[in-house]
Parts: sequence; C-alpha cells; structure tokens
Amino acid sequence: MRSALPVLAVLSIPFVAEAQSRPATATVQITEWTVPWEKSGPRDPYLDKSGRVWFVGQRGNYIAYLEPGSGEFKRFEIAEGTHPHNLIVGTDGAIWYAGNRNATIGRLDPATGKSTIIRMPNGTPRDPHTLVMDKSGNIWFTAQQANFVGHVVTKTGEVHAFPSSTTNSRPYGIVLDAQNRPWFTQFNSNKIAMIDPATMKITEHPMPNADSRARRIEVTPDGLIWYADYIRGTLVRYDPTTKAAKEWAMPSAKMSLPYAMALDDRGRVWIAETGVQPNRLVGFDPKTESFFSITPVAKSGAGSIRHMVYHQGTKSLWFGTDANTIGRAVIP
Repeated sequence: MRSALPVLAVLSIPFVAEAQSRPATATVQITEWTVPWEKSGPRDPYLDKSGRVWFVGQRGNYIAYLEPGSGEFKRFEIAEGTHPHNLIVGTDGAIWYAGNRNATIGRLDPATGKSTIIRMPNGTPRDPHTLVMDKSGNIWFTAQQANFVGHVVTKTGEVHAFPSSTTNSRPYGIVLDAQNRPWFTQFNSNKIAMIDPATMKITEHPMPNADSRARRIEVTPDGLIWYADYIRGTLVRYDPTTKAAKEWAMPSAKMSLPYAMALDDRGRVWIAETGVQPNRLVGFDPKTESFFSITPVAKSGAGSIRHMVYHQGTKSLWFGTDANTIGRAVIP
C-alpha cells in the first residue's frame, strides 16, 4: 500500500436555445489525492461497497484503488499492453475493465489480484472504451476507433459487437435509461444513438446543429437525455418521445469544452469544463433550468476531467485528472 496527501432510424429534432439567466453561487468542496505513480493517467474512478475508490492507470497500465480515509493506494498489475481506459464495479465486487489497446475486457478479483480475460472475437472491436453494467449484470461498451458498440454476457464471456450505422462516428460515452436501453454518443458525428437490447437495432438521433460533437451523456429519471456539446460549449436536453431539444450556453461558452458528466441523486446535471484552466465543475438544475454552481478545480488545475461518477453514499462526484490526481467533490 502507498499513501499520498489529499491534494438506424434518423429522427428530426425541433430545437430551442436559451442563455444562462441566473448567477451560479453554490460551491462544492474539492479534495484531490496525488497518485503515487507519476504520469500514469489515472481516470474513471468507481466506488465499491467498502468505499474504496477504484480507478485505471491508462498510461501506467494498472488497476488500483484509493482508501480515502487514510490516503493509501494499492496497485494491481495487469497484462502488458492492456492500457485500460475505464472500469466499473460489478454487483459481486469484481472489477471489470476495458482493455483499450489489446481488444479485451478484464475481470479482476480484488481478493486475489488475478484477472480473467475476455477477448474480442477475432480482435474486433479492437479498443473497448467505456463500460456500463445493465440490470441483468451484463456489460455494454463502446469502442471509439473501431466504431462499434458491444455487449458481454458476463456469466459466459460471450461477446456481441455491432458496428455503428454511421461510418467513423466514434461511439464514446454510454449510459442506461430506465428501460435498460443503452444510449451512447457518437463523438465524430452530430448524433447520439440508442441500441434496443431486444432487437440489437441501433437508432440514431441527429443533434440540432451539424457542428455538434458530444462526448458524454446522461439520462435523468424522467427519461430525458442530456449531453454536453464539446465543440459548441452548450448543454443540451433531448426528449426521445417528442424529439424536441433545448440547449443552454455553458458558463464558459465556446471556451468551455464540456467533457465529463454525472447526475446526482436529485437529478441535477454536473459537467466538467475542460477548456479553461483550472477546469471547473459546473452544476445545472433541470427544475430551474439554470446553472447554480461553478467551482474551479484549483489545486491541480486538472488538465482535463474526462469522466466522473456520482456516489450517493458520500454525496460526492469522483473523478481522475490529467494532473495525476483522484478528486472528490462534495456537492451542496
């Protein structure tokens, strides 16, 4: 243990734009822990039932966890060349991770430190990117460069892969709605998409602006889709039923480069603005349709916050940074 000080249907979309109308005053309390393995690319944290914060070292090629109370870290070695991009914690406590460079998905047993490897069929898709676990305990994932969305039956290791309907669309962020359907962004196109688990059919939804590019995506309890337009610096709400969209300019506007997103237990949307240094965590309340919180990640500056999760038990957002830290933001 090592410790560190906290430091294919195409649908049309009616569209409405709106500017920010209220000042953002509520701040969050941010704590950062410096990861002891330098320049290792810590990212995509996920908490287990014991409160340990698991994360990947994408450049460092490892899986690790942080004990927030003590500041101690523990590292687990994995197969050379894996370069994991993302992980999630299964209901049984196992750690599932995306082998971004070797066309695998791994399952790490925290008790033994040993990994079971699921290989992509014939090496396709070659770059598992972001994982999400559905209500059946199976995994859906994106593969950005390969242009696929995949499905893993976790009990058998069986893999199904589906090419995106749009060439070079680069599937990226992925979440599940209340009907257990995966929604994902297509970062190299102006589309988001949904895959129906019953038919495996992909339905694409064009964004209001042809220049839009979304990285991450969320679904609020009312079934509305939220995404941040990385290029245009806006937050967008999309209604899959009416096909209507509405957007709000991010506080930093076109300088924002909004990246990581998460929902809290009150249905509020949190976004990381990565085009400004230091990065800023921004909170948006769908009920008031206004940004209510802007907090700089001032200690590390962050570089870019690429993915984050909300943990209800600690009322916190958790994220990794390009500055080699794991961060916690206790929200108001």
